Amino acid sequence: MVLQSSLKNCLQLSCILRTPKAGFNSTTSGGLIIQSVSNDVYQNLAVEDWIHDHMNLENRQVLFLWRNSPAVVIGRHQNPWQECNLRLLRQKNIKLARRRSGGGTVYHDLGNINLTFFTTRKKYERMENLKLVVKALKALRPQLDVHVTDRYDILLDRQYKISGTAAKLGRTAAYHHCTLLCNADKFVLSSVLKSPYKGLKSNATPSVPASVKNLFEKDPSLTCEMLLDAIAEEYATQHQIDHRITLINPADETVLPGINNKTKELQTWDWVYGKTPKFSISTCFNMVYKDSVLDVKVDMDVKHGRIEVCNIDLPEQWLPPALWSELEKSLTGSKFCPNETTTLATTLLRVCPQDDELHSRWNLLCENMIMLM
Repeated sequence: MVLQSSLKNCLQLSCILRTPKAGFNSTTSGGLIIQSVSNDVYQNLAVEDWIHDHMNLENRQVLFLWRNSPAVVIGRHQNPWQECNLRLLRQKNIKLARRRSGGGTVYHDLGNINLTFFTTRKKYERMENLKLVVKALKALRPQLDVHVTDRYDILLDRQYKISGTAAKLGRTAAYHHCTLLCNADKFVLSSVLKSPYKGLKSNATPSVPASVKNLFEKDPSLTCEMLLDAIAEEYATQHQIDHRITLINPADETVLPGINNKTKELQTWDWVYGKTPKFSISTCFNMVYKDSVLDVKVDMDVKHGRIEVCNIDLPEQWLPPALWSELEKSLTGSKFCPNETTTLATTLLRVCPQDDELHSRWNLLCENMIMLM
């Protein structure tokens, strides 16, 4: 497919030509560089799944380039309550996604680049991929002090992490993806990746904290587009393929049959939260009511994102035991989720005695329970 002249000129940067759908075929051989036209995290993760599941990688290697609007992405075996501030994500309307690869939690926005290297399992080599990225950075800005660590991170100036790595190894196919910080919002990054939840015990894979820095902070002339093109050019050179980037729309079923079902699955509560490894919460909180302060103890077990066991301990004289016992029973089996808990609390309130004092205390208890989620 040939682009119209004006559009071609807009998309052509350095020696890289971006072409919609051109040459995108799941069966042909040779190297391929693909870039998503979408900034939706679920759509872009679905493209990874689609290529892994459908493309014949025996005689071809693929580089997938993508960027997302603000999102937090957790590894397949991670606990979102342990990894990030879910309340802040909801307030800022930042998406939460669970990818199919392992590894730690990362913050994405349009100042962050994502690179996915697809090969057969036999040819999988993440160190070589990261060295390729470093070589591209050096070619673009020779003065940059960047190197790959034994943990498969890329460090700037020997101390600041600018890239983290994760991977999925299938039976025959594999992919390695990494991030590259160009000009991400570090304030939002540090805020959302700080869990406020107390008393949580889990065997889920924890993230390893690191000091991060944007390449833009080192060289304000660098842009995401420049970095993408430099990496694409180095990839094309090393694999002896045409310096051409194929633009794809992750919602286009004619190019990626079945892609929308993959996208929908990645957005479901059962995938994002329900895949969380079993965990428990044992915590106390203070409720300030009028002139008194009340200590409340809560113990919960959560499996597949649903509450298996719920015990609430507070003085009988403050709230009739039958009421909070009813709350415990209602929460058992429900999603560990503020929306669902709010609905349950509202429903139970309707059957409470018509007593303003009782209703006020009930609302305070439920508000604090919701804050645990």
